Amino acid sequence: MKYSEITKKDLEFFHSILDSKHILTDEESLLECASDKTEDLVFKPAVVLQPNSTEDVSAILKHCNQRNLPIVPRGAGTGLSGGALPIHGGVVLDMQKMNRILNIDVKNFQVTTESGVITEELMIAVRKHGLLYPVDPASKGSCFIGGNIAENSGGARAVKYGVVQDQVLNLEIVLPNGEVMWTGANTLKNATGYNLTQLIVGSEGTLAVVTKIVLKLIKAPTEDLSVFVPFQSAKDACEAVHKIFMAGYTPSALEFMERDAIDIAQEYIGEKFIKLKEDINAALLIEVDGTDQEQLMQEIEGIFDVLQEFETGEILFADNSAHKESLWKVRSVMGEAAKSASIYKEEDTVVPRAELPKLIEKVKALGKEYGFHSVVYGHAGDGNLHINILKKDMSDDHWNNVLPKAIRELFVYTRSLGGTISGEHGIGYVQKPYMNTVFSNTSLGLQRQIKKVFDPNNILNPGKIFEYETDQ
Repeated sequence: MKYSEITKKDLEFFHSILDSKHILTDEESLLECASDKTEDLVFKPAVVLQPNSTEDVSAILKHCNQRNLPIVPRGAGTGLSGGALPIHGGVVLDMQKMNRILNIDVKNFQVTTESGVITEELMIAVRKHGLLYPVDPASKGSCFIGGNIAENSGGARAVKYGVVQDQVLNLEIVLPNGEVMWTGANTLKNATGYNLTQLIVGSEGTLAVVTKIVLKLIKAPTEDLSVFVPFQSAKDACEAVHKIFMAGYTPSALEFMERDAIDIAQEYIGEKFIKLKEDINAALLIEVDGTDQEQLMQEIEGIFDVLQEFETGEILFADNSAHKESLWKVRSVMGEAAKSASIYKEEDTVVPRAELPKLIEKVKALGKEYGFHSVVYGHAGDGNLHINILKKDMSDDHWNNVLPKAIRELFVYTRSLGGTISGEHGIGYVQKPYMNTVFSNTSLGLQRQIKKVFDPNNILNPGKIFEYETDQ
């Protein structure tokens, strides 16, 4: 599709609604918004706009729709599937100025926030009232809540508390034509018409721009315990996951890490918090939380009983906050550590958790067959593995032409296990060639029709998730 180029008149219009300091055309600003955390991809926009209100967003979208200008909503740029890449140039709508927490409703356990609020800041704000927003992505210290909505983010504690879609009650959105609407109601139950709120969650900024968000909260737990369990076999570590749940335990977090992931993370940090014996090849990081310390100790002891059937190393119990933070720091930097080691591709496969042993074995078998090295970790409690494939000394031809065959084979196998190709990172730009591994032509056709209803001119984040007829 041929989009219009941004002209002097377009810039004059943007200056009529935004302060000049929020209209960025300098090279540094354009390059900053030309990439995210996805591989080494760079697509430079023509202009970056920083709205301060829903009214600003509405006016900008209406203008872009009338002028046939592509526009890409952007949060903090922490995405891992290229969802915020302006692949057609045009406008980047940088939401960082819309960063106000509007209301914490303690009586109803709700918070209303703008989309540019940093997730961890939101968590800290509600925690002061004894409440918890439980979605806990690894990038919580920098990612925006609006980006979390766009990708339906999860994180380490999704195993107990669910992902973003489980917390969202209502959304204020701006449609591509500039119209503003709310998608639902601020209620725990809503059986009134189609669920537009859940349609927008995970739509990756392709249907509308989210400006305000109503989230439900829970009473914050006051106690938690963490243990680090080394395994001689990665398959055994994965096997232990569903055994823990079958025994009746639901940890607040249950993370898988293979040895390479632990080693590369500690090298990245520059400190060796965890010392592993040579025969250790994987580990689980397990957390339980609640309000009764004695009950949590009983849960941990019960989990230890389950693990006795496996060949484990010495279990590390985090007996103080510093030790606990050290263990979680190793886990939280694994993504950044892998990226610092090499050009990479990160796959975000998810399967029913009892199928994890088969998935990890398939990943390693494909690595041997296709000649790639992978660093694997993830949210084992909900069956979600992050598979970082490192380029290292792989030739460009092998990387660009052979590796995609391996990835496709992995995705087809993942689907055969009852899984899918993205648990929390989204499809965006880099995964869209593989959508036909999990969806039929009929399903893809329905999704394209939904896009057309919301965005008939295909100006909002075009070229993401799948190709549209207007992309051809």
